[in-house]
Amino acid sequence: MAVPKRRTSATKRDKRRAHDALDAPHVIACPQCGEHTQRHRACPHCGTYRGRKVVDVEEA
Repeated sequence: MAVPKRRTSATKRDKRRAHDALDAPHVIACPQCGEHTQRHRACPHCGTYRGRKVVDVEEA
C-alpha cells in the first residue's frame, strides 16, 4: 500500500483547497414581477420563464 514519504505542508494543502470555496448563487430581478430569482429558472413568485407562464403559483 502506498504511504506518503513526507507530511503535506500547510502551504501545499491550502493551495490544493484554493478552488473549493462555495460561490453565492447568481440572483437577478424577474422581468415580469421584479422579485429576485435565480438565473435560468422559473420565477417562484409569478411562475414565468422567458416571458411565458410555465408554473401555476398559488397565492397565500
